Amino acid sequence: MAGKQGIGLAIIAFGVYIFGGIATFGGLALIFLMKNKDLFGWGEGRSIGYLSLCVGLCLSILGVLLMRVFRNRGLS
Repeated sequence: MAGKQGIGLAIIAFGVYIFGGIATFGGLALIFLMKNKDLFGWGEGRSIGYLSLCVGLCLSILGVLLMRVFRNRGLS
């Protein structure tokens, strides 16, 4: 039972890491490509890009930390 729970937690941690990477590179694309353009009425693309870049970096770091914790605790 612990093996199945450990695999699930590892998949969640890896998913957070992958989503963070996508958000990071998406933010970089918005910063460089959407300068002075409105993004779906949410605001300027560049500012949304900075937000996405910072959130993506935080999620990537969180994903790596979760993977390390789950591996060292013997849950995966």
